[in-house]
Formats: sequence, C-alpha cells, structure tokens
Amino acid sequence: MSGEKEEDSFGILRIYDEPEERRNVPESSGIASLHEHPAQSQLYGVYGTPPPSLGPPMQHSPVYQEMSSMTPQQWALQTLDRSELQAGWLSEAEPGEEAEFSPSVLPGSEFGQPCSSPPPSEEVLSFLRAIPPIPDEVVVRQRTPRESWKVGRLRHGKKVYAIAIGGSTHHVYTCGQGYIKVWDASALHAWDKAPQAQLNFQDHQNCVLTCKLFPDEQSLITGGLSRTLTLWDLAPTPRIRAQLASTGPVCYSLAISSNAQICLACFKGFVEIWDLQNQILIRKHEVPEYGSRCVDIVGNKFWTGGEDTNLYSWDLRSYQKLQQHDLQHEILSITHDPSEEWILVGLRTSDIIILHSHRKEKFKAVIHKYIHHHNLKFASCGSYFVSTLDESIHCLAAPSLQRLFQVEESTEILCCDVSSDNQYLVTGSKNSATVYKLLY
Repeated sequence: MSGEKEEDSFGILRIYDEPEERRNVPESSGIASLHEHPAQSQLYGVYGTPPPSLGPPMQHSPVYQEMSSMTPQQWALQTLDRSELQAGWLSEAEPGEEAEFSPSVLPGSEFGQPCSSPPPSEEVLSFLRAIPPIPDEVVVRQRTPRESWKVGRLRHGKKVYAIAIGGSTHHVYTCGQGYIKVWDASALHAWDKAPQAQLNFQDHQNCVLTCKLFPDEQSLITGGLSRTLTLWDLAPTPRIRAQLASTGPVCYSLAISSNAQICLACFKGFVEIWDLQNQILIRKHEVPEYGSRCVDIVGNKFWTGGEDTNLYSWDLRSYQKLQQHDLQHEILSITHDPSEEWILVGLRTSDIIILHSHRKEKFKAVIHKYIHHHNLKFASCGSYFVSTLDESIHCLAAPSLQRLFQVEESTEILCCDVSSDNQYLVTGSKNSATVYKLLY
C-alpha cells in the first residue's frame, strides 16, 4: 500500500442550523438518528440490505422491534462497540454520493453482503429486558456550546499570527513579529489591560508563525521566520528552555504527539522530526515542495498538505508514503479529533474534508466560498470544533455538523484556539486577539 494514490470520491455532508427533523433526536446516541434520516437509502446499500419500498411500511423483525422500543440509554449500551462519530457523519451523507468503506468495519464478511451473524438469542434479549432504564439526570453527555459571548480584547499591537490558551490557568499567548505577549486570566474579561509579560526576541525581525501548547500546558514550542524552534517553560514564569537549530528559514506549521515526545516542524519541501525529550533532530524528511504548508500527527502517522492540493499520509516509523488524496484545492489547515480517529482538512474553498485515520471513509462538508485563511480547532471534549473562514467563526457540533453558533469579526482571523477546559475561544487578527466565553 506504500505510496498508494487514493481514488477520491467523498460522501457529501451538510452543515445545518437546527432543522425540524433533528430537534427531537435523543442526544445519547448518534446511531439513533439513522432511523428517519433521508440518507437512509445509502445506509441500506452500504450494509447490504435493500432500500425500503414506497408502498406500505416495512414489517420489522421482533428483534428490530425490541431494539426500537428501548430507551435511548439502552440503545446506547447496544452500540458501544461502534464509532459514534462514524455513525453520525455517515448519517449526514447525501444519497447518491460514493464513499469508500473498509470491509473490516462492515457487518458482512464481504463488502455489500448481508450480515451473516445470527440474531440475538432469547437469553440475550431476556438479559436486555432486565436492564432497568437509566435516569436522564445521571447520563453523562458531552455538552456543546449554544452560543458565545465576546468578553474581552487582548491588544497585542501587531498581527497575531499564532495563539494558544491554557485550560488550567487560562493564560493566553499571542505570538507575532518581535515578541510574544502573555496574558493572565484577569485580562480575558477586559478590553485594554496590559499583558502579564512580554517576551522579546533577540532579533526583532524574528516572527512566530506557529505555536503549540504541550498537553500538560507547562511548555510551549514556537516556530516561524527564524532558523530555530524555541522551547519555552511557562511556569512559574515564561523562559526559554532550549532553542533547536532547524535547517530551514521558515517554519509554517508545528505538530506535537499526544505524549509530547515527538514534534514535527513543517518547512518548504521537508518536515523535521524532533525528539523533544532529548532535543535531538531524528530525521529531515523530504515531502513535495508545495505540499508542506500544514502538518499533523496521529498515532504512528503524520499528514502533510499545501498548495499542490494533495493530502499525504506518512508512516512515522518507516517514513514511507502511505496515501495520497487529491483534494483539488489548496490545503490551509489540518487537525484531528481528540480520539485521533478522524482527520479534518480545511481547504481554500472553505470546504472541510473529513477522513478516518485508518479506514477508507471520506466525507466532505461543502461550503464553496473562496477564502484567504482557514483555521480548524477541535475542542478537547470532542463534541464540537471551530472553523474560522476569514472574518467568520463557525462552531460546529461533531459528528452531526449542526452549526452551534456563528460570529462575524471586523478583520480577518489569522489563528484560533480553544481552552482545554472548553470554556474559552480566542482568535488572533490584525493587531489584537479577541476572547469569547462559550455558553452552554
């Protein structure tokens, strides 16, 4: 499979604003939304059973009726072995659009064949009937914000090219040319408060274009118009821990592994792979010259993309190219969900490509609006993500793609971040950062 170029056909998804048919769907299971969705015919085709006729209603088996009569909580218990994200995004696919699926995840032994597994026995059904209903008040659901409230502005003074916000301290780091400014929690609800600290670069022409906060939020790494990547210790006060000598003049994008051991730095034509613990350059990995604007790391793979419109995946152990997807439009951002199952790709056309990290499932949320800046950021809870398109902020639920709220800013948004406690959204623009409190 090394270097395989994928035949790219995508299931088309809709971004919607609380349509009537969605309002009464239980939140506890994305699979429950499959029963009455207009794309049901596609699902029947994928799972190998015929679509319903236009005549009298279908007569379902006793097993189906038993499952249909369950409470949402009991239904959720029966679907724990499935990916809710897959089911939700699959339910949004438009009829007639093709999408590839791995046979390993389908019920049948072969693609397009009916499931050969026997129905549940009476003993199993008796056990399910004996499970008492779970009270709604004790069911844990991932919340999604219903709206945002603009609470403050951080006056950086120059363009904010990169931004990060912590969840435990709510410290914000605004990055640009010449310096980084550090803002404490008291500045988030203010409009003209001075920063807690300003970290000046020795060379005032240096400019930070990208930054990543470590998972423990005790460290920050920055890169940009400088031949070094800078590691910062943030507590008790920010200071430089180390400067890693890079081999390229401009770092466009950074990615850190979930265990904070590996850092990828994207330059024109190559990606540097760093051991952060030992501060050693492991490899300078060549990638297509115009396919290296963005980088992300998921497990033992990493992904790159850029102006050449191709999304590449690479094996982090063998460094072989695994896949190549022609997305036909310039790639401006790449990110992943907290489970590291799904990859999101932001295109110049505002479209969002959604791919499974190891299965052949590919979807596209179509917007078709030509833009200059497209940033994507998944919330740590995994129930929503933020997409910024020039001056617009869109907060979208996952996996349903319901638009939770939309905000318009007066200038182009260059970067964004969501705090790990899912309380704040921050955006960077022309000469300041804007702070939004997320309301649930």
